[in-house]
Amino acid sequence: MNAKHISIIFLLFIAMPINAEPALTIYNDNFAVIRENVPLDLKAGVTESRYSDMVSQLEADSVILRDPLGKVKFQILEQNYRNDPVTQELLLSLFEGKSIDFFVKESNKPDATITGKIIRSGYKSNSQPVIEVNGKLQFSLPGQPIFPSLGDDTVLNPTLTWKIESPQAVKLDAELAYVSGGFSWEADYNLVSPEKGNLVDVVGWVTIKNESGKTFKDARIKLLAGVVNKIQPRVPRPAAYAMRAMAEDAMPAPPVSEKAFDEFHLYTLANKTTLRDQETKQIEFVRASAVKMDRVYVYDGAQIGGWQTGMMLGSDPRYGSESNKKIAVYREFKNSVENNLGVPLPKGRVRFYSQDSSDQSLQFVGENTIDHTPKDELVRLYTGESFDLVGERKRTDFKVNEANHQASESFEIKLRNRKKEPVEIRVVEHLYRWVNWEIKDKSLPFEKKDAQTIEFKVPLKPDQEQILTYTVNYSW
Repeated sequence: MNAKHISIIFLLFIAMPINAEPALTIYNDNFAVIRENVPLDLKAGVTESRYSDMVSQLEADSVILRDPLGKVKFQILEQNYRNDPVTQELLLSLFEGKSIDFFVKESNKPDATITGKIIRSGYKSNSQPVIEVNGKLQFSLPGQPIFPSLGDDTVLNPTLTWKIESPQAVKLDAELAYVSGGFSWEADYNLVSPEKGNLVDVVGWVTIKNESGKTFKDARIKLLAGVVNKIQPRVPRPAAYAMRAMAEDAMPAPPVSEKAFDEFHLYTLANKTTLRDQETKQIEFVRASAVKMDRVYVYDGAQIGGWQTGMMLGSDPRYGSESNKKIAVYREFKNSVENNLGVPLPKGRVRFYSQDSSDQSLQFVGENTIDHTPKDELVRLYTGESFDLVGERKRTDFKVNEANHQASESFEIKLRNRKKEPVEIRVVEHLYRWVNWEIKDKSLPFEKKDAQTIEFKVPLKPDQEQILTYTVNYSW
C-alpha cells in the first residue's frame, strides 16, 4: 500500500462509524472510498478466504482488512484480485481444442444437440470463433454452447481472495475498506426568477453516478468537499467538491447535512439509500427563496484578440481599434445568510429560468458553472447578451511622440437603452499599451479595477443614448 491510499483510508476511518451497512465516501473525481463488513471464519494456521462481491474498478493496493474492534489478530499472507468474470467468450477460450455440446433451436424443426470442437474462441484476438462440426469448419457458433462446468479458473463476479494466518480459530465480521473507481457526483442548481424583479428561488440537486460494477444496498453515503491530493498514473484531475443543505426552524430534517472535517467539508445523506450499478441518483440538497440576485450589464467593447500583454504596443495604431456592439448580461448574488443562503456551494452547473408573467410558464434564459464557493462570497455568472442594449466604441484620436516616449489615445463610447425600464451599464476599458497611464478629459468618473483596467458606470433611462468619452496618456 502506498501513501495515497493510506491517507484516503485514514479519512474514511475517522469519518464513518462502524455499521453493518456498506458505507461510501464519494468524490466527484471518479473514485470513492468504500467500507463493508466481511464475515471471516478463520482456523488456527492458514485459511483461504474469498469475497466474491467486489467492484470491477478496485485499486487492489488500497485494500485494508481488519478487525474493527482491534481484538482479533491475524496476518494476510497473500491477496489476489480477479476481475475477469465468466462470460461465454471466456469459457470458449478455456475449452479451446476441446469438444462441447451446442443446443440448436430452429423454427419448424425439433430441438437438437450437436457436438462441436472449439478450434478458435476469438476471445483474445477479438475475432470470430471457429468451430469444427462433423469434420467441417465454420466461422460462427452452431448453437447455444453448453459448458460442462465453470472450472477453477473462472469467477462469476470480481473476487478478492486471501491467505490469512491466525494464531487461533475465530469467527468475526471483519472490516473491508478500499478505493474504487467508477463513482462520481456533481451539483446542479436551478434558479427561477420573476419576469421583473431581482428575487429568485434556488433549488440545488446532487447527482451521484455508480459505474463500479457493483450494487450497494442500504448504503450510508458521504461526500467530501475540498481538494484531496491523490496520485494518478496520468495528469492529476481536480479533486471533489461537495455540498450542504439549508436548515430552517420548523422544517423536517434536511436530506443532506454538512460539517467541517479536517481541511475539508463532509456531507452526509440523512437516509440510507440503495445505489445500484449503472444507476444515476439525484437528491435535493438545498432550497432557498427570495435570494437577491442583481442583473449586471457589462460592455467590454474592445476586441483585442490575438494581441498579447507584454508586447510593445505603445506605438502600434492597430491595437484596440476594433470593437463589438454586444453588451453582456451577468447575474450576481452574495452567498450570505442575510441573502437566505450562506452555505458552502459545490462546483456545478447553474441554470437560469424566468417566469413569463402572462401565463406563469418558465423559460430557459441561460446557464453557466460555479466553482466551489464558500459562504459570504460574491458570485457573478455570465448568462448571455442583451437584445435591447447596444454599445458602440470608436477611437477618435491617437498620437505618438517617440522622442519623448509618450502616446495619447481618445475614445468615444455610445450606449443605447431600448428597454422600457432604466438600466446601468458598466463599461470596462483595458489600458494595455503600457504600464504607465493617466486618464484625462473623462466625461464620467471611473473606478480603477486593477493595474490596467478601469470601469465606468453609465446610467440610462428608457430609450436614452449616452456618450462616454475619455483620453488616456501613456509614457514609457
